Amino acid sequence: MDVPVGQQGSAGSGSSGKSRGRWQSFHDKFVVEERYVDPADRRRLYRAAAILVVVGLAIFLATLVSVVQADGLSAADGPVRDWLLGLRSQTLTVVMIFLAIVFGPIALPIIVLVVVVAWGFAAKHAWRPVVLASAMLSGVIISQIILQIVRRSRPPVEQMLFGIDHTFSFPSGHVLGACDFLLVGTFLIFSRRKNRKAAVSGFIGAGIGVVLASVSRLYLGYHWLSDALASVSLSLAILGAVIALDTWRTARIPGERITGELSKAETPRE
Repeated sequence: MDVPVGQQGSAGSGSSGKSRGRWQSFHDKFVVEERYVDPADRRRLYRAAAILVVVGLAIFLATLVSVVQADGLSAADGPVRDWLLGLRSQTLTVVMIFLAIVFGPIALPIIVLVVVVAWGFAAKHAWRPVVLASAMLSGVIISQIILQIVRRSRPPVEQMLFGIDHTFSFPSGHVLGACDFLLVGTFLIFSRRKNRKAAVSGFIGAGIGVVLASVSRLYLGYHWLSDALASVSLSLAILGAVIALDTWRTARIPGERITGELSKAETPRE
């Protein structure tokens, strides 16, 4: 049966419209949303970013030098390991193994993937989940490069409680991944909210998670204290870089022009 020409055009137009609608929705997801902030708030963000990068890199370099020269900060590695060995118990070991699995190379990437995909679909703009994923990937690349350069041996294998690992230990990939996910994720979530108390609470929670991830790796016998310290310091530098990038790309002050069609146009005083 022949379809009238008018109906053919209508059907084709409808299909084309749906296609354009899907493409427009996909395109809108990747439009970076700009926002108005107070000038003082933007200065504070840039200042915090600079401090985090400088402090993070300074601590990392100091830790690296101490590890290479086997003195300084790394002198605490042995005593801390011996103290943790004395704390071992069956119950505590189960808890630490659970933490190691959660922040490990299998579970954590799955958690990150689920969070990034769900956040990307739920949010109007995909900028923040993409930044989180990029920060995580950057941490993995940086840690793998440093591992191969420093090539530091792990603690004795007989002290390892969750299987034997002969790979290099400096810095700790588990700790770096946990830090990046918790610290960068916390910033990206609370940077759009006005409640400073909630932001402080969020970072306190992230800090507790960082400590737990670090202690679990030391307790189970896979890393030295300086390995974890290097990872935390690298993550602080990555967090600083994320804050600077996000502020530069999205934060506008009254008087500056908002260029994104889908951006928030309200000033802080409205």
